This record gives sequence, structure tokens and C-alpha cells, in this order.
Amino acid sequence: MTTKLFGIMMAWTFLMSGSPGWAGDTAVAPVEDPQTIIADVSNKIQARLQDRTFTQDFKQVTDYVSSVIEPHTDFNLVSVLVLGKYWKTATVDERNRFKQAFKTLLLRVYSRGFVEFNNWTLKFLPFHQDGDGRKAYVKTQVIQAEGKPVAVDYRMLSERGVWKVYDILIDGVSLVTTYRSSFQDDISNAGGSLDKVIDQLNQRNREADANDR
Repeated sequence: MTTKLFGIMMAWTFLMSGSPGWAGDTAVAPVEDPQTIIADVSNKIQARLQDRTFTQDFKQVTDYVSSVIEPHTDFNLVSVLVLGKYWKTATVDERNRFKQAFKTLLLRVYSRGFVEFNNWTLKFLPFHQDGDGRKAYVKTQVIQAEGKPVAVDYRMLSERGVWKVYDILIDGVSLVTTYRSSFQDDISNAGGSLDKVIDQLNQRNREADANDR
């Protein structure tokens, strides 16, 4: 259940992280506060999840998720935060390759979450913005049909009036922190070679893609 929840909440988070308009919309509603954006888009996502024909075609799901997420996600910032100290010493080629491989991983996680978890309602808690209004911390609870409510909190950044999610915490556990620890272990086990870790990540992505066909 935790894996399923993590997947759908990550997908859901990044879908909500820009404007309320979908990819390809010609008219985009004015950007409102982060909480309102999340509420507006969550309603659309829940409606989309009811289409079982859609969720049974995994390629269709991944294509859809990719088209909607990418314009509203700062994959560069997420990659910088996840790699931490290794980003500073990485070459330009390694940075670009890692960002692409990591993005592919995340998109697959998001898409799998769409398919496996769709029974939830949302409760908002008071959210916080910093003094200059560029960062927001949106707190919610996901109410499931069974089990206790799950705390899902969003770290969001506003760039030129567009809100983007750059981290999510589920029951206090940060996406960025979790992946940073995992990749640091992988790099250490690879003798400090980020290049080897990227190759391993690409291989896992290829294997996962083959299994989903």
C-alpha cells in the first residue's frame, strides 16, 4: 500500500505543480495560491482515474503522465538536490544523463501509481508561504477507504509566477532525502563512479520497460 500511495501521490503532486491547465490547453486559468491549484487539479485527476480503459493501457498512461508532468516539474532542481555533493563534481554529460535517467524512473513510478491506486479523498491543512512568497509548504491528508489517514506534504517553488513541486513528504519522509541516500549508497558501491550508477539506472529502466509491455 505504501508503494502504491507513493506512486500515485508523486504523480498527482507533479500534475498539480504548475497552472491548473492541462498540457495542450490553449486557455490557462490564472495562477492562484498553491493550495487552490492542488484542489482544482485533483478533481480532474480523480475523474480521469475512473476510466478503466485508460488505466489498463500502461503505455497510454506513461505517455499521458509525461506530457502533463514535464512542463510543470523542475527536474533539474530535483536532480541537483538528489545528487547533492555529487552534482558539483559531475561533468555536464553526467548531469544530463542522470537527469534523463532519473526522470524516466520517476515517470514510471508516477504512472504505476496511477494504475494501482485510485481510491482516496483529500483533506487540506493550513499551508505556509515564506516571506517573499516564492516557496510554499502545502500540507494535506490522504483519506483512504481503509487504514489511517496519510500525511502528504508538498514543497513548492514559484518561478515567474508558476508554481512547481520540487519535493514531497509522505508521513514526514522526503522524496529528495530518500533518493539522495539511495543514490549515495549506489555511487559508493560503484567505487565513486556516478557514470556506472547512471548505466545501472538506465539498465533498470530498460528492464522495467520490457516487463511492462
